[in-house]
Amino acid sequence: MWADTLLAAERAHLLRLALWGAASLLVGTAVVVMLAGRSRSSLLQHFGIQTGVWGAVESGIALVLLRSLALRDLTSATQLDRMVWLNIGLDVGYALVGITLAVIGWRVVQRLGMTGAGIAIVLQGGALTVLDLQLASQISR
Repeated sequence: MWADTLLAAERAHLLRLALWGAASLLVGTAVVVMLAGRSRSSLLQHFGIQTGVWGAVESGIALVLLRSLALRDLTSATQLDRMVWLNIGLDVGYALVGITLAVIGWRVVQRLGMTGAGIAIVLQGGALTVLDLQLASQISR
C-alpha cells in the first residue's frame, strides 16, 4: 500500500470516529437533558451519561490524532496495523464488560442504572469494533 493511500484510509477512519463520537455525545446529552425535571428513568439516565462520555472521549481522541497525521514508512505502517488489531481486541473487551454489567445489573443486583450503563458500553464497544475492522480491512490489503 502506498503511503498516501494509507494516509487517506487513516484520515477517513478518524473522521468516521469523530462523527460517531459527536453523534454519541449529542444523543447522550439529549437523553440526559430530556430526563431532567421529569420522572427519573435510571436506565435511560445512565445510558445517556455513558453514551455522552464515550462520545466526548472518542471525538477528542479522533481530533487529536487527525492533527498529527503524517505519511508513514513501512515500520510506522506496521505499527499502525498492530495498533488497530490491539484496538479491535480492546473494543471486543469493552462490549464483553458491557454485557457483564448489563446482565449483573438486571439479574443479580436488580439496578436499572447499571443495566443502562452496560447497554451503552456494549453499543460503544460494538461500534468501535466495526469502525476498527473497517480500517483493518483497508490497511491489510
